[in-house]
Amino acid sequence: MTLDVAVDAQTITLAIESPLDSFLGFERAPRTDAERKRVANLVARLQSADSLFQPDPEGACKLSKVALSSAALGLGEKQEDEHGHDHADKKAHDHEHASIDIDIVFTCTQATEARFIDVKLFDSYPRIRTVAAQVATPQGQFKHTLRKGTSRLNLSH
Repeated sequence: MTLDVAVDAQTITLAIESPLDSFLGFERAPRTDAERKRVANLVARLQSADSLFQPDPEGACKLSKVALSSAALGLGEKQEDEHGHDHADKKAHDHEHASIDIDIVFTCTQATEARFIDVKLFDSYPRIRTVAAQVATPQGQFKHTLRKGTSRLNLSH
């Protein structure tokens, strides 16, 4: 799973790319009612992204946008990827790892004052082992790896 974070004067933007397996335990379209329910629960939880990603209160940030894309789940713009394949292409496509892209925007009165983001994914989704984060702020860019127990992403070196 990757997490890209960009901080500017009034926004903190997060872009997440993850295998579906990390969230759902499978990497394909849901086949059973139980799987469809897991997908619906995931979508609802991600739409309330401020419960999973909590910027430092010093930034005075408020969740303003969440966009989800996954061809396998029929979410967002990536649905178009499934159209126009012939059967051979579809068969090859079925063997690829399905993923989900999550774009989150927090609007802040003082985004650059935020010193961290608490990432609450590990307790909710135990299949997530690590998050490879890249952070870009007005002060510079750096990388950090988050794990269960070290889930606070510092927004400075």
